[in-house]
Amino acid sequence: MRIARSISAVDTHVCGEPGRVIVGGVPDVPGNTIFEKKCYLEEHGDHLRKMMLREPRGYPASNCNLILPACHPDADAGFVIMEQVEYPPMSGTNTIAVATVLLETGMISAVEPITELTLESPAGLIGVRAEVRDKKVKSVTFENVPAFAVHIDAKIKVPELGEVTVDVAYGGMFYVIAEASQFGLKIKPDNAGEIIRIGEMIKAASQEELPVFHPQQPEIAGVTISQLSSASSSPDADMQNAVVVSTGKLDWERPSTWTGACDRSPCGTGTCAKMAALYARGKLGLHQPFRHAGILGTVFTGELIREVDIGSPYPAVVPTLSGRAWITGTANYMLGPDDPFPEGFTVGDIWGGEL
Repeated sequence: MRIARSISAVDTHVCGEPGRVIVGGVPDVPGNTIFEKKCYLEEHGDHLRKMMLREPRGYPASNCNLILPACHPDADAGFVIMEQVEYPPMSGTNTIAVATVLLETGMISAVEPITELTLESPAGLIGVRAEVRDKKVKSVTFENVPAFAVHIDAKIKVPELGEVTVDVAYGGMFYVIAEASQFGLKIKPDNAGEIIRIGEMIKAASQEELPVFHPQQPEIAGVTISQLSSASSSPDADMQNAVVVSTGKLDWERPSTWTGACDRSPCGTGTCAKMAALYARGKLGLHQPFRHAGILGTVFTGELIREVDIGSPYPAVVPTLSGRAWITGTANYMLGPDDPFPEGFTVGDIWGGEL
């Protein structure tokens, strides 16, 4: 068997959201920080992301992570997050997936009942506390980077929808958040198509009307993801959300081609952004557990543990988030020397516009 490349990975789901973790086959990446390594991959190594996330090895709702040696002396490992249209600075579901894979595969020794480790994400150091029982990771709690709200009750004009009221908040990525009730929508799997259409439209409008950047990392700029929010019908959660991940470029001239994928989990950074918006409104206090359900009804539990100064006019808070991952398989993904699709491919039936 002749192969040009072989990549070893562990596949997981985090409360329903698929997350692939690359554990071998990729040499270290140039850069003095994980953020610099992320930038290098974006500019010079994007073929890896395309190969692993597009067909035939991936599909629209896929995420992928590359485990790398940590750059920071206080970190046990580093990781770069790859999604269909971006390299997010931080992702909660992917952090939970990476921590679970590191511990359950023995890449980092697990200690029962609690293992503590530090991961270096592109957004910064992430402290992780994993509950381990019978060599299985039963829960992962991590301390995220500071979250903050930039806009509360901002008005944007969205073609077809008219004036829409939104919040914009950072939880590791910049989210535009809108109440689903504005559109007469309930958050459930049967409504995913309409959730995606509306989420993509409000994201595109907010990118034009509400420019944002991180005060400490100005390279992190612009709304890149949308979230529809609602009250929860379940006693197991305080609120519910649906986060829309883009799978193509938006074209106002051809809205019928817009497609995306709903985050199958309650979304970690989305939950942190929502907590920051609630804190800014005075509706969520410090040390108050916040149970957030996703479109499948699975729940993450977040908590704001302290306020911090990040050198901006926005009140910033440090969130923690708890959830669980399950390993679903392992694989060696191979590329043949004559494979006609070395960077994979997309088809407009499920992928939408150009990537």
